Amino acid sequence: MSSFFTLPGSAKRKRADATGSKSKKIRSTDAQTSSAKQSRKSRDEDEISSGSEDDDAAPRGSDDEDEDEELSKETAAEKRLRLAQQYLDNIREEVDDGGFDAAEIDRDLIAERLKEDVAAEKGRLYRFIADDFLFNNATSTLFRMGSRATTGIAVCDPYIYTVTSDRYLVKWKLPAYPPPLATANKLPGRKPKRVRYARGGRNGDQYFEGHTQEIICVAASEDGKFVVTGGRDNKLIVWNAETLTILKVFKQHRAAVMGLTFRRGTNELYSSSADRTVKLWSLNELAYVDTLFGHQDEVVGIAALSGERCVTVGARDRTARLWKIVDETQLVFRGGGGSDGKPRQNKDGSIRHEEGSLDVVAMIDEEHFVTGSDNGNLSLWTVHKKKPIHTIPLSHGLASPLLERSSAEIDPPQEPPCPSQPRYVTALAIIPYANLIFSGSWDGVIRVWKVTPDKKKIEAVGTICGEDSVRGVVNGITVFERGEKDDAEIVVCVGTGKVMRLGKWLQVSGRNGGYVMEVTKKQLGQAAVAEAEDDA
Repeated sequence: MSSFFTLPGSAKRKRADATGSKSKKIRSTDAQTSSAKQSRKSRDEDEISSGSEDDDAAPRGSDDEDEDEELSKETAAEKRLRLAQQYLDNIREEVDDGGFDAAEIDRDLIAERLKEDVAAEKGRLYRFIADDFLFNNATSTLFRMGSRATTGIAVCDPYIYTVTSDRYLVKWKLPAYPPPLATANKLPGRKPKRVRYARGGRNGDQYFEGHTQEIICVAASEDGKFVVTGGRDNKLIVWNAETLTILKVFKQHRAAVMGLTFRRGTNELYSSSADRTVKLWSLNELAYVDTLFGHQDEVVGIAALSGERCVTVGARDRTARLWKIVDETQLVFRGGGGSDGKPRQNKDGSIRHEEGSLDVVAMIDEEHFVTGSDNGNLSLWTVHKKKPIHTIPLSHGLASPLLERSSAEIDPPQEPPCPSQPRYVTALAIIPYANLIFSGSWDGVIRVWKVTPDKKKIEAVGTICGEDSVRGVVNGITVFERGEKDDAEIVVCVGTGKVMRLGKWLQVSGRNGGYVMEVTKKQLGQAAVAEAEDDA
């Protein structure tokens, strides 16, 4: 009991002591704070007195502080006006560097530049250049290595990468541009030079790291670091573009890899496969990212531009699909028609060849793309409609029947001959955000098309180098631009073979190899023709 009554007293004494110690600590802290304030006040007085000694000396950073204070007080409208003025000043400086006087700058030029920049930022078609080039007077050069059919082609200027059905990956180098001046003893060469190559292993070799079956597709990154190939062995292989050594082998696809494309300006890769999936890869980390599902048949073609989206075609499911990667959604566009088997006719009475397969695709801008089909249809699509907004039927004409009818009878019945069939559109290419389209088949030419200014139709421009300039089936086309604005030229690289890249059901006479076609602007082309006539 005594301990019960004595404990509170001791506890109270301890609390009092604690309170006293706390007050002492507070007093000591207050003393330290007051001393710090006095020392700070003395330093401020010293600074003021030292500043008053020299009235002419301005404090450091006063201009920056005033500027920051002004920027912090400006409204949103004033900020937009200031940024727009800075942008116009930058444009004037660029024009001045080009050799123009500031007084000669036309407002239409600045307005056009503003429109182009806005369209480029939003991913819209804004370069209408189809009428600026002479396609008939282009020069063509054949290059080949003695291998089988070229099944894919990719470009990273000045290098060309081709893949073949007998498992070759070949690196070529284009001649220097602009070419050196011709001399009396030597003319500048136009033929690409083979730099190095890599070949796959035997079919069924499980221990071989590279391809062991046909290589179907190839893509090259814009920074020149990576080359990627896909084949029938389900492998997607990443190569060092400089040395053609293997960096990584991916085996996530369960069937043949049919198509490859890089997102423009990045090392993000999209692949399509016969396993009906689209896969995403990050080559900076050499890693697999994601898989997209939706197609009901083999995904035979894929295309992409700068946006985080890609468009694919699914062969005999007769759909094109736009994949929005960030939103994890897809838009389905349906082609084909006439699945009841009944023959149909066009308005002019001719037979309509029904669409059975969507085989190739190319993106014009973020809102428009073009597809090619097995019935020769070349179709223009917009993301706002589920059907094509314009279609050119039989874009590469009709081909004679592959086989003549035969009979074992002595007097076979007289039957009408086999009708001619349309040529497939086997390859497509575009210049990003421009109105030019290039298509190929086995009719001996690369055909050029243009999108009209209202972006609602496709019109024929002509052919490159005229008739019979390409021998064989066109299995791949890639296009790039080089040179300055005034003397720029378009380089069209074509991969050809005696058979198609996905099968041997069609064999034509031709060359296994590739072509490099150089298309110049009209002013330069007309000048070259005039010089040739003068020399003659």
